[in-house]
Amino acid sequence: MDGKLSSAKWAAIAKCSPDTALRDINDLLKQGLLRKTTAGGRSTGYELTRREAL
Repeated sequence: MDGKLSSAKWAAIAKCSPDTALRDINDLLKQGLLRKTTAGGRSTGYELTRREAL
């Protein structure tokens, strides 16, 4: 299994529509919790960002 997250994978995990999954992912991107991988288009994936200890 590929370690990257896709909007389709998130939709299946969260049991939500693809549109809702993309909104969720965009929110996590804005919060700095996820970042896009280098692939784009249909291959767009996301991964967790490293957070510095507070």
